[in-house]
Amino acid sequence: MEKQLRMTHQREVILSELGKCHTHPTADELYERVKKKLPRISLATVYRNLEILSEAGLIRKLEVSGRQKRFDWDLRQHDHIYCVHCHRVDNIDLKGKKRLSLPARESKGYEVSGCRIEFFGLCPGCRKIQQKTRKGEEKMGCKTCGTGLSDKQREVLEALAKCKDACGSKDIAAATSLEPKQVSCQITALKKKGYVASPARCKYEITSEGKAALS
Repeated sequence: MEKQLRMTHQREVILSELGKCHTHPTADELYERVKKKLPRISLATVYRNLEILSEAGLIRKLEVSGRQKRFDWDLRQHDHIYCVHCHRVDNIDLKGKKRLSLPARESKGYEVSGCRIEFFGLCPGCRKIQQKTRKGEEKMGCKTCGTGLSDKQREVLEALAKCKDACGSKDIAAATSLEPKQVSCQITALKKKGYVASPARCKYEITSEGKAALS
């Protein structure tokens, strides 16, 4: 499939921007970077091309702790460590130390093709904030994410909290005073804080953290 894939200009730009990331961006985060080079590109197009590039084996798709998919340009064998608070993801290299084997009697009939190990905890930034919290200096939160809500973010969260199912930007805009583009910007910021999840392409729902932020 890799040989058959047509490398369009859009895909070249997406690959280039992903390669510049020192993190493991979500499609939404990568879209914010790509649209600076391709202003007319849509979020749906970025999503679609990331899936195609992933299926072609040109990038890796990560589904960390059941949250929003992230993407990695590094195809070398490695594992990841995940911050449970700000959702930062970093590479770790166990250098072959974790090569596990599953006894046939425990495989439940599966043909095992590999294994993946995921560590989780608090990143250095969140640990520092937690230490300050214990001293009564600050509330828990990553400095890059913050925990406060702007009026627009609160408006978006309140609209999502009223939705029975995941809904799109236009649906949220119709329930608020914001335009769809403004909603998209607020959604991106809220997803970084872990207050909004995207269970389906261009569909959003409030997380338990988001509900707690409204209380």
